[in-house]
Parts: sequence; structure tokens; C-alpha cells
Amino acid sequence: MKRATLRLAAVLAAAVLVAPSLAAMADETFSGSLMCAMCMLKKPDAHECQDVLVVTDAKGAKAEYYVTKNAVAEKAGEACTTEIKATVTGTVSEKDGKKWITPTKIEKQ
Repeated sequence: MKRATLRLAAVLAAAVLVAPSLAAMADETFSGSLMCAMCMLKKPDAHECQDVLVVTDAKGAKAEYYVTKNAVAEKAGEACTTEIKATVTGTVSEKDGKKWITPTKIEKQ
């Protein structure tokens, strides 16, 4: 009986540790403008075309979400030299000081 209680306690502790990371993986939706980091935004560290969703909040503050290249992004096509109004749904993460969104859906207007 004691082993079963300890095993249950270990499983519950593991679930508590995993739960926050699962919540962080939930899809979020942002609307803004898709632009190329290299061609439109002239980012000094951009060495190839890379879509970035630029989102402006109600106070005028801008946030940039680099769009991870996956099948959804490939199907939507690159912005390159144009600014495209879009809504992107996906999971957000941070890498190298940049926000990244791995899209599950891209709707261009």
C-alpha cells in the first residue's frame, strides 16, 4: 500500500510539472501585417527571406512574431517585398530573444 501511495504521489508531482508547459503550448491568434525580415524590415541579422507578423496593440506598441517555416507557412507563401494583412494562429515560443509563432493556420486578407 505504501508503494502505491508513493507511486501516485510521484505521478501527481510529474503532472504538476508538465501542466504549465502544456498550457504554454496552447494556440494563440494574432492579427497584423506579414512582412519579410530581410526585404521589408531590413533586419541586420536576416540573411534570407523570413516572414514576420507585426502586431500593433491598442496603445500603438508593436510586437514581432517570426513565423516558423512549416507546411502551413509554405502553403500560405512568403510576404517578401509586400506587406500582407493576416491573422496567424499557432503556438508561441521564444528563441534567441525573438518571439516565434509556429502556425497552425494563416488567413491572409
